[in-house]
Amino acid sequence: MLGRACEIEVTCQTWEGYVTQAPPPADLKMQRSSRDPSTLPTRLAEWLATVLPEGANPVVTLHSGIDTNGMSSETLILDAAWTEDGEARFGEYVARVAPAAEDLPVFPDYALQDQYDVMRIVGEQTDVPVPAVRWMEPTGEVLGTPFFLMDRIDGVVPQDVLPYNFGDNWLHDASRQDQGRLQRSSVEVLAKLHAIPDAATTFAFLEPRHDGSTLLEKNLAHVRAWYDFAVPDIGRSPLVERGLDWLEAHLPATDEVVLVWGDSRIGNMMYQDFEPVAVLDWEMAAIGPRELDVSWILFAHQVFETITGMLELPGMPHFLAEADVVAAYEEMAGVKLGDLHWYHVYNAVEWCIVFMRTGARQIHFGEIERPEDIETLFHHKPLMERLLAEAGA
Repeated sequence: MLGRACEIEVTCQTWEGYVTQAPPPADLKMQRSSRDPSTLPTRLAEWLATVLPEGANPVVTLHSGIDTNGMSSETLILDAAWTEDGEARFGEYVARVAPAAEDLPVFPDYALQDQYDVMRIVGEQTDVPVPAVRWMEPTGEVLGTPFFLMDRIDGVVPQDVLPYNFGDNWLHDASRQDQGRLQRSSVEVLAKLHAIPDAATTFAFLEPRHDGSTLLEKNLAHVRAWYDFAVPDIGRSPLVERGLDWLEAHLPATDEVVLVWGDSRIGNMMYQDFEPVAVLDWEMAAIGPRELDVSWILFAHQVFETITGMLELPGMPHFLAEADVVAAYEEMAGVKLGDLHWYHVYNAVEWCIVFMRTGARQIHFGEIERPEDIETLFHHKPLMERLLAEAGA
C-alpha cells in the first residue's frame, strides 16, 4: 500500500517557523484541494465504466485523498472492483490528479500526459521499478482536471513528516550497512534512468518550451519563468533573483542529454528491504545533463541536514555524503561527473520557488499568516546563502 510518507512530498511542504520554533506536529495536515471527496468514488466509477469492457459495472472505494496528498499533484488511493468476462476483477490503484488553478498549484503547468508517457517508457525500456500506468483521463471532464491511474505498490518511504534524519523511524534507526544499501541502490536508479539510449528523441516531449541555445539554458529559462509565475501570489525574493542572476552568468557549457527524473530524492521512492520497489512523482521530469539529478538527491538530504543543524539535532551527516554518492554513480554509469556546485545552486533556487508556492497555498487556505519577509519560508536559506557565498555571488 502506498504509504503516508509517499503521499506527503517534502519538496512541497512548508511550515511557518520550522527552523526557529519547535518542529511541527507529526500529524500535521495541510489542505491541498477544494474538491469535495464525497463525490469522487461515484465520478471515478462512472468514468471507469467507459474504459472497461461493457457491463463491467465498476465500484470504487476511496481510501484517502485531499488531506493526505502531496502538494504538487493530488494523490488519491483507491480500490476498484468490476466484472469482466463473467469473472470478478479487483485492482488497487493510485490516481495522480492535476490540481485546480484556484487551489494555487505549485507548478504553472501540469502535463499529466507527459508524466504518464515517461513512466510508461521507463517501464518498457528499463528495469527501474516504476508503477504500471493503466488509464489516462486527459480532458478534465471527470474530476475537473486531468488524471491517470497507476498500480499501487507495497513498500515504505523515508518519511518527510518529520524528516527521516530527525530520528525515531525505520531509516534513521537502521544499521549503517542497510542505510548504505539503500543509498547505493537509490543511486543506481539514477544511473539506469540516465542510461536510456537516445533520450533526446525518446523524450523529446520533455524539452522545455523556452528559448536557449542548449538544453541546460532552456531548463534555466524554465526556472526563471516558474519564479515569475510564483511572484504575484507571494512577492519577490532578492535571494532567488541573486541566485538566478549568478546561474545565468555562470552557465556550464554542456550539451548532454539524458532523461532527468527531476524530483530525484529518496522520499520519492518506495522500498522493500532497503531496495527500491517504486520510483514515483515525475512532475519535474525533463531532458538535460545528468548532474541535475545527482545534485538533487544530494541537495534534498542537505536541506534536511540544515534543518536538524538549526534544531541542534544529530541528523545523518554520514548518509548521502557527496563524495560517496558521486563515486558510486560514476562507477555505475561509467562516466565522470562535472562539478556539481552550479547544479546545487540551481536546485536551491528551485526549492525556494517550491516554498514560495506552498507558502502561498497555505496563506490561501488560511493555514498561516502572510509573512512580512517571504524568505522566512525558505527552510534551506542558510544552505543556499552558503552556496552563493562559496561561489562568490
